[in-house]
Amino acid sequence: MRIGILAVQGAFIEHEKQIAAVAEHSGEQIECIEIRQKKDLEKVDGIILPGGESTVQGKLLKDLDIFDELQGLIIQGLPTLATCAGLILLAQTLENDSVKHLSTLPVTVQRNAYGRQLGSFSVSSNVGEINNFPLVFIRAPYITEVSSDTKILTTVDHHIVGVEYKNQIGLAFHPEMTNDTRIHEYFIRKVNNYLLLL
Repeated sequence: MRIGILAVQGAFIEHEKQIAAVAEHSGEQIECIEIRQKKDLEKVDGIILPGGESTVQGKLLKDLDIFDELQGLIIQGLPTLATCAGLILLAQTLENDSVKHLSTLPVTVQRNAYGRQLGSFSVSSNVGEINNFPLVFIRAPYITEVSSDTKILTTVDHHIVGVEYKNQIGLAFHPEMTNDTRIHEYFIRKVNNYLLLL
């Protein structure tokens, strides 16, 4: 299995460490590929879009000629895990912002929604079937609207901060900044299910 991690900017190393930990305790052969140019997308079985600066990442996706290929793969069903800035890249609509990036996830996202006073914080919550997961927020967005066929995975203070839509998981928080690998394990199971259908 080959997991591509967008590595043009942001916290991609932390995701690599989580995937390595999943591989170690599951015994699965999982290779991480850092996505820095279009050819790196060849033969990946899943993609992770990390936190960082969404505006910079969106610009680099186009400058490096990765954008169209990546968008096409996600639309075709490639399993995708997106955290924080990655969620902003996937969102179909950004509140009070005309900019759109990949636009594959039918949600509306408000960037830097928690403001400076709550720039970084952490809480524990259930995420889908995963109980008591530590949610780490860093200048986080949240989701203000979802389509009827988008599953809400978790909320914090009545704000949606985790969703799943078909092949895509969008999270406003940073599971890679914890020692808990359960969300990455769930993503790898999603990739395995995808591979079974090919």
